[in-house]
Amino acid sequence: MAVNAKKVAVYVVVVFALYVIVTDPAKAADYVQIGFQGISDAAQALGDFATWVADGGK
Repeated sequence: MAVNAKKVAVYVVVVFALYVIVTDPAKAADYVQIGFQGISDAAQALGDFATWVADGGK
């Protein structure tokens, strides 16, 4: 039953994403930009943490 719920959730997300892309491409581009900015920020934070650990936590 959980597998079916997961499939339905993925289907709903895909349909919503396609709907947003078709009805408002500019807003969809903004969402993608926000997503990539979040990924970039997370990678930067991980790099800063790794550098901090490599420096001995100073």
